[in-house]
Amino acid sequence: MGARKRNTANSKKEEKKITYLAKLNNCPTSPRKMRLVADQIRGVEVNRALDILHFSPKEASRRLEKLLKSAVSNWQQKNEGIRLEDSQLFVKSVFVDSGKVLKRIQPAPQGRAHRIQKRSNHVTLIIDSLTKNTEA
Repeated sequence: MGARKRNTANSKKEEKKITYLAKLNNCPTSPRKMRLVADQIRGVEVNRALDILHFSPKEASRRLEKLLKSAVSNWQQKNEGIRLEDSQLFVKSVFVDSGKVLKRIQPAPQGRAHRIQKRSNHVTLIIDSLTKNTEA
C-alpha cells in the first residue's frame, strides 16, 4: 500500500471513531414517506428533533424517533464524562435509501391481476456535536 492510500485510510479510520450513527435496515415503510419525515429533522438540534418526531402524526416518525434515541445512546457510550445538555448535539445527516421490494398480486375485475409493490427502506442517521471535545 502506498503512502497516499495509507494516509487516506488512517484519516477515514480516525473520522469513523468520532462519528456517532445509528442504522435502521429493512424498515417496512415507503422511502418516499420516510424522506418526508427525515427532511424535517435534518440539521436540527437533537432535543428539538425528538419533539418534532414525537408530535408528528406520521407512522415513519415513530421509527425515526427510536433511531435518533439509539444514535444519542451511541454518543453517550463513547462520551461518558460529558453531559448531554452541554454537548449541543444536532442531526448532521439522514440518508434514506431504498430497500428490497416485496412484489404481491391483488385480484382485479374480470379475472385480471394488479401488481402491488411493498417497498422498504434503509435509514442512516448521523449526529454530531457543535462543541468539539479534544480529549486526545
